[in-house]
Amino acid sequence: MKDSLRDKLQTAARRLEEIDALLGAEGIEPQRLRELGSERAELAPVAQLYGELRDAERQREQARELLGDAEMHALAEEELGSAELRIADLEQQLQRALLPRDPDDRKAAFVEVRAGTGGEESALFASELLRMYTRYAERRGWRVEVLQHSASDLGGVREAVLRLSGEGVYGRLKFESGGHRVQRVPATESQGRIHTSAATVAVMPEPDAQAAVAINPAELRIDTFRASGAGGQHINKTDSAVRVTHLPTGLVVECQDDRSQHRNKARALEVLAARLEQRRRQQAHEREAAQRRSLVGSGDRSDRIRTYNVPQGRVTDHRINLTLYKIDSLLGGDLDELLDALQAEHQAEQLAALA
Repeated sequence: MKDSLRDKLQTAARRLEEIDALLGAEGIEPQRLRELGSERAELAPVAQLYGELRDAERQREQARELLGDAEMHALAEEELGSAELRIADLEQQLQRALLPRDPDDRKAAFVEVRAGTGGEESALFASELLRMYTRYAERRGWRVEVLQHSASDLGGVREAVLRLSGEGVYGRLKFESGGHRVQRVPATESQGRIHTSAATVAVMPEPDAQAAVAINPAELRIDTFRASGAGGQHINKTDSAVRVTHLPTGLVVECQDDRSQHRNKARALEVLAARLEQRRRQQAHEREAAQRRSLVGSGDRSDRIRTYNVPQGRVTDHRINLTLYKIDSLLGGDLDELLDALQAEHQAEQLAALA
């Protein structure tokens, strides 16, 4: 193990001891208590792995000392091999545990699904993606709120926005952003030809309250209107729906899920703040990508991240060249195998960058 990595582990172990001492102090403020508790939750698994590593290293040294004993040589070789394998495994786990963490990973997220090319078929595909993420959220025990839903003529989705809240929502779904396409025979196709349609997905972390407050009210135009769709008599007789336009960028957010105009406005401002932050990150990413392309050429695969081929029953994620022949299960919300593979690939890229 590199000395730099061992130094980080020792620092983490000492910090954990400091946190335990602070948590035992009297009169600690609730906010500080939550901060320390969150930090401890991240450090404790690392410290435990480091303790197991030191135990395995001691076992290895004891086995080496016994190699010179003729009677114990065979047993010492066996224990030495076992310790070496254990140390290698623990070092890999510790490297992953010490990778830089995205501070947004634990946040709630807004998931936007929009129909793309393909007309009504695209809207129907978008509705299936929306249902896929909703069912996955339910499997995880997350809370699902529909903030916006614009239906097409045949019951598809032109545009929809979900708010998903729970433990680690953004970190789990952040790789879903991008272009999704489906290949199948539409119900309206009389000659049985396969069509390709597309939809886009954007996953954005819910911004902190400070970020939402940072929006200049003078740069907003806020309109109210009567909500459409289900909701009973009250929702259709009052101007409870809210449309917020950010004048400098032209971004528009609508929210009509709640009967309260005040709550709809608050939700719309939260979504707007998330979109503005996403826009800032995207611009920064594009600047970095332009610099990379000037050196190594274009490798951007974000325009089409995944293809759902219905006749063949397969789903292919083009970023990691993974194909799964379980399209019905995936569209039904069984996404863990796919999301695990995406996260593993991301961690491998981080490890390669550190190396």
